[in-house]
Parts: sequence; C-alpha cells; structure tokens
Amino acid sequence: MGSVIKKRRARMSKKKHRKLLRKTRHQRK
Repeated sequence: MGSVIKKRRARMSKKKHRKLLRKTRHQRK
C-alpha cells in the first residue's frame, strides 16, 4: 500500500508528465 500512496503523490507532483506516461502505457498495453 505504501507504493500506491507514493505513486499518488508523484501523480500530483508530476501531473503533466503523468499524462504523457499514461498515453504511452495505453499504447504499450
């Protein structure tokens, strides 16, 4: 669970970067 919280924090910190990662992840899937 600690990892989830850390990820959530990084998301708020890097909202723009996260959006780009999300698109790439969808394509990779």
